[in-house]
Amino acid sequence: MRLSLILPLCLLLPGAALAREVAGTARVIDGDTLELRGQVVRLLDIDAPETGQDCHGAPCGTRATAYLKRLTGRRTVTCRGSEMDAYDRLLARCTVQGRDLGAEMVLAGHAVAFRRYGLTYVDQEKVARIEGRGLWARGTPVMPWDYRAGRWQQTAATAPRADCPIKGNINGKGQRIYHTPYSAHYERTRIDPSKGERWFCSEAEALAAGWRAPYR
Repeated sequence: MRLSLILPLCLLLPGAALAREVAGTARVIDGDTLELRGQVVRLLDIDAPETGQDCHGAPCGTRATAYLKRLTGRRTVTCRGSEMDAYDRLLARCTVQGRDLGAEMVLAGHAVAFRRYGLTYVDQEKVARIEGRGLWARGTPVMPWDYRAGRWQQTAATAPRADCPIKGNINGKGQRIYHTPYSAHYERTRIDPSKGERWFCSEAEALAAGWRAPYR
């Protein structure tokens, strides 16, 4: 009897990791991010090229996004995870008809194993690299994390606010959208402070101020 009372209390302790599942048709944001039922999900242990990234002259970022759309289609996507990141995204493994989307993306060469956080898809990456699939077709590409860091450094030095290169734009519908230096529409986006637009130093700052990331 005592044990039956203790177990539920343990499950409610602050900081306890609670598994969460979300399922439905997905809206693909980019090669490693999608949205289901209003919840943005970041695929665990993979990193896909940014939408505006090229790999040896090929648009590997847009191809990664297109491939994830092909994998999901209008089929039911099931995502399971127990952690949220700093941007309120569920970190999860997602499947479609039993197929692991992370594994499929890496094996096809449209994403790489995110070794900084896990080694789950290292074997799939080896196969893609050896066979020259996707972003490996013309040799070793710039890794997505290096691409992001490089773009940040290039733009941070020339931003109106030192080291704050994120553009907080308000579109024609009044939606507040922020663009990082590696966003697809970063270069064409102009900031007009008189309209309430502004610059941010981090994505967390932009989110806290009520801006959201672009859908593509």
